[in-house]
Amino acid sequence: MKNIKFLFSILFVTLLAGCSDDDSDASFIDDAAAPQNISALFTITQDNSGLVTIAPHGEGVAGFDIYFGDGTAEPAAVGVGQKTTHTYAEGEYNVKVVGVALNGKTSEVTLPLTVSFIAPENLEVSIATVVGSPLQINVSATADYETYFEVMYGEDPAQEPVQFNQGDVVNHTYSATGTYTVTVTAFSGGAATTSYSQEVTITNPLLLPITFENASLNYEFTDFNGAVSAVIDNPDASGINMSATVASMTPGGGAWTGGFLTLDSPVDFADGAYFRVKVWSPAAGIPVLMKLENLTDGGIFAEQIVSTTVANQWEELVFNFAGANQNQEYSKLVFFFNAGNPGTGDTYYFDDISQSSASDAIQLPLTFESAIQELTWNNFGGASGERIANPDASGINTSGFVGQYFKNAGAETWAGIAIPMDNPIDFSTLQKVKMKVWSPVAGATVLMKFENMDPHVTSQDIEVSATTTVTNQWEELTFDFTGINNANGYQMLVLFFDFGQPGTGAAYYFDDVQLTN
Repeated sequence: MKNIKFLFSILFVTLLAGCSDDDSDASFIDDAAAPQNISALFTITQDNSGLVTIAPHGEGVAGFDIYFGDGTAEPAAVGVGQKTTHTYAEGEYNVKVVGVALNGKTSEVTLPLTVSFIAPENLEVSIATVVGSPLQINVSATADYETYFEVMYGEDPAQEPVQFNQGDVVNHTYSATGTYTVTVTAFSGGAATTSYSQEVTITNPLLLPITFENASLNYEFTDFNGAVSAVIDNPDASGINMSATVASMTPGGGAWTGGFLTLDSPVDFADGAYFRVKVWSPAAGIPVLMKLENLTDGGIFAEQIVSTTVANQWEELVFNFAGANQNQEYSKLVFFFNAGNPGTGDTYYFDDISQSSASDAIQLPLTFESAIQELTWNNFGGASGERIANPDASGINTSGFVGQYFKNAGAETWAGIAIPMDNPIDFSTLQKVKMKVWSPVAGATVLMKFENMDPHVTSQDIEVSATTTVTNQWEELTFDFTGINNANGYQMLVLFFDFGQPGTGAAYYFDDVQLTN
């Protein structure tokens, strides 16, 4: 304002000096009318920036002063035919335009200006769970005409919204599993907003072992090449698998059709390099391929193929990954049933995916030396079994641990213990069994029996007895099962000590159960 007044003063003095000899010209300027028809054109940029271009005009004007009406202290001086710009917040304003004539006379007009922002458009929100942190989500967003975003995670209604900008990734860790509504709002810089809501299900971490029994876990398969996988009710709760729910997979028509589960943390080989999976197949001799694969790089993998040995019943297959590169990270468990062959429409079932070490596998020879071996002792008739420290480490058996069979006083004559193996015992070449025995009496009958895992099929059970010959010391007994039908899938070792006699409260010990010829 001061600058333009100074300009007008110089101009006025010059005119007076130039016309000093002609007072009529000065009088003409003095008598000129004040500016007329003052107005202005407002052009608002449609990008939510609040930038407004003001183009004033009027008659008899030498210049303009623009008062923006938003609290800006000084007006803007604008020459005739020129424009000025100003950035407003969203709102309504009274803009005063003052036209100034050569003689300093002024006219003014106050014009209403409304600055409103359009709502953000093309809002896109990414909400992703985090592998390895199943309770955490990452949130990011993009939109047109936005100035910033806010997110509400849906866990605590009193929680303050979290603000972030386009290009930022914000995260939140939930305190418990459940389903939450996540809402992201894009702000325009004014009142107009655009919102997006999505339900997010937070589950427990999916880690080994996998049983398919926990409703709070995400057992979602990623299928490929036409395979269809699901978690269903166990269609054959018998034998070694009485669990309620299992996984099913129906291969597609291609040769390599399957599906995978994604773990929330990579496989930890400290838990063992042997992967055990219970499998139900409609036929024996079906190749089952299990593959461990890196989360993001499909070229980093290890795989093993094991064939089924029985039809229409559960068995446990063991996949040996001891040769895998254990310095790599594997987060995907990939399964191919009838691998390498076109699908036939058959459905396969699997369950109880777990790890074990080589010494951890429950199989013959049975030595009781593994501290992490999870033996199952099925006791009946008043007998009980357990793994204990060798009470008489002498003679032919100086090992650290043995199996104990205790026959309570008054126990049934047929009291015994049954120990399931991890897989059917292979009697194809070796059909005799040796076992070290410690008995408090000589002449005690020791009955060894083998059963398959189906409690409804007893006609295939086979048993052989031997007799102790010494007291209170270790000896080795041999049980001859020559001619045993290996196709029967014998997987349960059953032992009876002092068979045929009622219990007396005596303890018997056994160790190193192994196949031999």
